[in-house]
Amino acid sequence: MQSSWRGNGGALHRNGAYEIITTDHSFHGRTLATMSASGKSAWDALFEPKVSGFPKVPLNDLEAVKAAITDKTAAVMLEPIQGESGVWPAVDEYLIGLRELTTRHGILLNLDEIQTGMARTGKMFCFEHTGIQPDIMTLGKGIGAGTPLAALLATEEVSCFEPGDQGGTYGGNALMAAVGLAVLGKLSAPEFLDQVNAASRHLWQGLEALSETHGLAGVRGKGLLLALNLGEHNDGASIVEKALESGLLLNAPAPDALRFMPALNVHQTEIAEMLAMLDELLAKN
Repeated sequence: MQSSWRGNGGALHRNGAYEIITTDHSFHGRTLATMSASGKSAWDALFEPKVSGFPKVPLNDLEAVKAAITDKTAAVMLEPIQGESGVWPAVDEYLIGLRELTTRHGILLNLDEIQTGMARTGKMFCFEHTGIQPDIMTLGKGIGAGTPLAALLATEEVSCFEPGDQGGTYGGNALMAAVGLAVLGKLSAPEFLDQVNAASRHLWQGLEALSETHGLAGVRGKGLLLALNLGEHNDGASIVEKALESGLLLNAPAPDALRFMPALNVHQTEIAEMLAMLDELLAKN
C-alpha cells in the first residue's frame, strides 16, 4: 500500500520523488516492498533484489532524518513503537520533531500502527500520546480482532488516489468491514480504554517488581505492549521454551527481551497468574 502511494504522491507533488525514509530494525510487513522498507537485518539477503528507495536511519535520531532528506524524498515512515525488534518506543520529542520536520520539507509522515493501533497503548492510536497527527496511517491485526482486516488511512489533504489506482482481491469485503465496525464500536466505549490502562498499570508494576527482584534491566513500552529487558542475561529463548513447558505462552523478539501483548480484555487475575509463573521461571533460570 505504501509503495502505491509513493509513486502517485511523489510524482504529483514532489517532482517524481519516490523514496521513503524508514528506520533501522523496523518491521513493516512481508511483501517484497514492505520487506525492503523494513530494517530487519535477518532479511538483508532474502529475496534479492529488494525494492529500492527505502533509506534507513536510526530510531530517535532526528539529525539522521534531516541528513537523509533529499529531493527524492516523499515521506518518512516508522512504527511509534518498534514491536518486532523488542518494543523500542519512538520518544515523544522525536515524533513531535518529525512532524515539524516533515511539514517544513513538504513531505509526508507515515505511521505504521499495525501493532500499536486500536487501543493497544491505552489510546485508540499511539500517536495520540504526543498530540501530533500523521498524514498516512496503516492499521491491521487489532482492527479485525483476529479476522483478516487491514486499512490505510490518509488525511483528505494528501489523498491522491484516482479510481483504479489501488485495488486488491479482498478490497471492499463487506463482512470484514462489518467486523471492523463492531470492533471499533467496542474499543470506543470509554470504559474499555479505562480497562486497558488499568491492566497496563498492573502489568507494568508487576514486571518492574520482577525486574528488581531478579536484577534485570527494567520495563519499556506503552499500554499493553510492553517488554521486560533481560539485560545481560540474554536468555529470552530459553525462558520462552521453559515457559511453554509450564503452560505459559511468552514471546522473545530479541535475546534480551520478553514481549507482552495480552488480549486487551485481559483480567488482572490473569496478569497476576502470569507474573507468578514468570517469577518462578526467572528464579530457576
